[in-house]
Amino acid sequence: MVLFWVSVIALTALLYVLLDGFDLGVGILFLFSRNESNRRRMLAAISPVWDGNETWMVLTGTILFGAFPKAFGLILSAFYLPVIIGVCALILRGVAFEFRHNAKASRPFWDAAFAGGSLVATLVQGIAIGALVQGVPVRADEYAGGLFSWLTPLSFLCGLGLCVGYALLGAGWIVLKSEGALRDAGYKLIPWLMAGVLIFLAIAFASALALHAVILQRWIHRPYLAIFPAIGVLAVMGVVHGVWRRRDHQPYLMATVIFAAAFVTLAASLWPYIIPFSLTVTQAASPLSSLTFMAWGAGFIALPLLLSYTGGAYRVFRGKVLEGGSYE
Repeated sequence: MVLFWVSVIALTALLYVLLDGFDLGVGILFLFSRNESNRRRMLAAISPVWDGNETWMVLTGTILFGAFPKAFGLILSAFYLPVIIGVCALILRGVAFEFRHNAKASRPFWDAAFAGGSLVATLVQGIAIGALVQGVPVRADEYAGGLFSWLTPLSFLCGLGLCVGYALLGAGWIVLKSEGALRDAGYKLIPWLMAGVLIFLAIAFASALALHAVILQRWIHRPYLAIFPAIGVLAVMGVVHGVWRRRDHQPYLMATVIFAAAFVTLAASLWPYIIPFSLTVTQAASPLSSLTFMAWGAGFIALPLLLSYTGGAYRVFRGKVLEGGSYE
């Protein structure tokens, strides 16, 4: 049951990154668009799915609370401030998304709120991931750090890296869902964003190896783990090929493979720790009776329903966004 719930929480976290990642990325790219027609089409490309994408974050947090309460308590204690900032940014972004449609004089404010909320939410997510990898100070199963222990040069660099990564997903989604000048703009951005993602991934991986001898030894003794970065390299080549041949679906799909490869590489480097290197998944897990009880509700009912709803939504709203903001 522990392995089952680890797999489920990994799946929901990855789905959140891939799905909410592209609509946050579109919000970040909103900063660089000054054309109102393009902005409307950017919003139309994510409007049917953006709120559903955030459901995966809620489900991930719920599962973490129920299945791994010790980890939930430590993570929340360590990241109270970034969690609050991130939630407020997402709220501001959601309000701006709805209000700008009918706003006239105040539209520039709501545009800034939408783009700024997307940027801040992404930045704090990346900072939290970087701080978690760098190490959360734990003493006697309790958080032993300060209010700003999560804010370090490495964690801030990871935050910037995630902003670039989400922007890459967003540019891929724009190419997938648009035509004309907006699609061309997405194609122009992808190579630069791809280069930025590779630089940040290389720095993050090298820093993790330098900070934790355990990770370095793990990669030395388990060379087969290199298959996951290799998949990421092939996906990078797929992005380049998709841009070169103007295959609209390929850049986004290959970008999701890059994110998935990076996610699995990180998980393999830290396993079996859920709080590196203080708390393992076994130590953090709820009693077997609780895990089994949760499986019937969250595992066998809620998760399949959410997967079905998400798949159905993307199928219904497939196709390109037209100039007026409607779908083909």
